Amino acid sequence: MTTWLCLHGFTGTPECFRALAAASAPGARFLSPTLTGHGSPPAAWAPSFEAELERLARWLAERQHGPTFLLGYSLGARLALGLLAAAPDRFAGAVLIGANPGLRSDSERRARKHADEQLRKRLLEHGLTAFVDEWERLPLFATQAALEPAVRAEQRRARLTHTAEGLAHALAALGLGEMPDYWPRLAALDLPVALVVGAEDAKFRRLGETMLQLFPRARLELAPRAGHNVVLEQPEWLAQVMQRQSEGAC
Repeated sequence: MTTWLCLHGFTGTPECFRALAAASAPGARFLSPTLTGHGSPPAAWAPSFEAELERLARWLAERQHGPTFLLGYSLGARLALGLLAAAPDRFAGAVLIGANPGLRSDSERRARKHADEQLRKRLLEHGLTAFVDEWERLPLFATQAALEPAVRAEQRRARLTHTAEGLAHALAALGLGEMPDYWPRLAALDLPVALVVGAEDAKFRRLGETMLQLFPRARLELAPRAGHNVVLEQPEWLAQVMQRQSEGAC
């Protein structure tokens, strides 16, 4: 049995992996925790990016039996990089979707923290529904207009199960400006890594191409007719990538 630790993106839920699990090979085991601020009670929220990595490591340790593969999407991919950097020997390989290893300069970090703080203020002042409306209009997700209305409606329903306070905390604790810079660590992660990017996601395609030069054992996989959220837009194609990844690591 192949075990996958699956980490969802910002505003996502563990249920976002249902279609992927259904398309995956029989016997695959999916473990998907709820990320801080995304449905868990406030008492369980991690106060920082590093604390969330520690919480996820403890969560996995209680459930892990044998080699485990990592699958992370967007925010989940950033957390997956943190888990790999902290304990690469715990994982047999990884599939990172729309990954960003971090910001390299103090000026970039300050700018991102400021932008996330403004986003938090709008979220808390105007409420969850208005925030989700704004989030869904981001150019990053424009390709999702081609999806079936029912698929988009289910994603929106899941986003609206959150709270403004929870997502605001996630922005403050897990935002890109709060994340360590993992670029210098990539060369030491000597395990099979598939860098997955939607073929129409130009920004993250550039990031993936740069990361590809640093990982010792990585390949770049471009999802056809997809933007940023390959989990949502191409679950069957992604399941095939995961199958190749698990078979190649054996």
